[in-house]
Amino acid sequence: MKVQMRTLDFLDRAVDLYDDVVGVIAHDGTEYTYAEFGERVNRLSNALADLGVKQGSRVALLAPNTHYFLETLYATNQLGAVFVPMNYRLVPEDFEYILDDCAANTVIADYDYAENVETVRDSIPAENYVGYRADEIEGDWLDYEGLLADASAEAPERPDIVEDDDASINYTSGTTGDPKGVVRTHRTEHWHALVLNQHMEIRDDDTYLWTLPMFHCNGWGHTYAITGTGGTHVCQRTFDPEGTLRRIRDHDVSFMCGAPTVLNRVIAYHEEHPDEPTTGDRELRIATAGSAPPRATIETVEDEIGWRIIHIYGLTETSPIITTSNSPRRIAQRGRDIKSFQGSETLATDVRVVDDDGEDVPRDGGTMGEIVVKGNQVMDRYLNKEEATYEAFNAKKPGYFHTGDLASWNEDGMISIKDREKDIIISGGENVSSLQVEDVLYDHPAIAKAAVIPTPSDEWGEMVTALVVRKPGEDLSEEEVTEFAREHLAGYKIPRRVEFVDDLPETATGKVQKYQLRQEYWEGEERLIG
Repeated sequence: MKVQMRTLDFLDRAVDLYDDVVGVIAHDGTEYTYAEFGERVNRLSNALADLGVKQGSRVALLAPNTHYFLETLYATNQLGAVFVPMNYRLVPEDFEYILDDCAANTVIADYDYAENVETVRDSIPAENYVGYRADEIEGDWLDYEGLLADASAEAPERPDIVEDDDASINYTSGTTGDPKGVVRTHRTEHWHALVLNQHMEIRDDDTYLWTLPMFHCNGWGHTYAITGTGGTHVCQRTFDPEGTLRRIRDHDVSFMCGAPTVLNRVIAYHEEHPDEPTTGDRELRIATAGSAPPRATIETVEDEIGWRIIHIYGLTETSPIITTSNSPRRIAQRGRDIKSFQGSETLATDVRVVDDDGEDVPRDGGTMGEIVVKGNQVMDRYLNKEEATYEAFNAKKPGYFHTGDLASWNEDGMISIKDREKDIIISGGENVSSLQVEDVLYDHPAIAKAAVIPTPSDEWGEMVTALVVRKPGEDLSEEEVTEFAREHLAGYKIPRRVEFVDDLPETATGKVQKYQLRQEYWEGEERLIG
């Protein structure tokens, strides 16, 4: 029997089986059972339908980790519309591009971030603007809670949604500077949540704390997995160590996620407050991705703070999880050092490391190749980018998605990433297009050349570093470069390190040899990226 796989299956199961369970705890502590959460989702669906949202419409959301992020996701999909979560750390020009590219019909925004959409409102196609606490937003915005209060709590009649329909579009930094809209279907989202449940050990008595931004690949799929399993979401608008530890204790949190920078900030806080408890009554596990956590970080988090680390790897295009080092068997055999590996392939996922001819490289732990992947959780396409989509699935091994990450793998099939083919820097878990930063720097009248590369950072894994060649006779300081970048880029894209050099190494065709530059800064490290 074939049954259509839809994202709504996770909401329906939670409402049906766990209606009396507290499913969502808002940032301010307000609790919603799954029955109450389901009614709020219905109210929002009906309100959006009254505004003209229908099957295929795009609903964009700009919000931190909140209960209404979860509500908007399910309410949008319940209408057969497409959910477009946006990174709240971006600047107005980014939102203008994204909202135009996806042709969003409706924008829902949080009171802290709506101004960045209001600024470009005349340049985007959206017809409806809904604000959470709209009275605190400049401009003409409908109030979110007001719409819910006036709408019916009855479930709307759902259109005929099939598993291959678009469910969400997640924007990721493109290697050419423009963000790419990663289109994921109901099937890819559904399948990934099932895989996630297995490898993250999710149970119906889990209490999950949102320290990972929900906009990241829809919160790495936990928006679906936690809901469908019947666990409890604890919302925290943005990460801070003090608030995180307080919520862990108050709600007896058992599971959370975070990039290595989250681990590092918790370690620093714990060193300043060694007597403050770091767990509730239950064991706490934390999934981390991005740069591999160093051995010292793993030991400190597990031995001193008392959290069990699960290391995973993936990309927005792959939902994201495609490998994990969460293997009790391997850990028992080889020790917890394997937690520094990106790990081996997840269930029903085909991950290879291939050479330029698309052939597997030897499993010797040293020979490098590109990671490619085939699986039901891999994206459908890049929105409006047919050429980029074709290249992503056909560059070396046709039928596989090409990640651009260079790695070796060992006899157990465990992958260790060493370098990156794409001009992407991953700093604190955020993707930064080095080309986009370079384009901004080249607009400065005193800069002749610029190269942006990742350099090692204990806090961020990788630091955005700009190597700048001044024009003859120009006097330019590091602070001036940084301030110029700040005028045009989101905060996490601004170079944290600026160095002036006499020239940059180039090929015969004038292309900067970034590989050579990275080698100089990563000498002595096991890999050329964080």
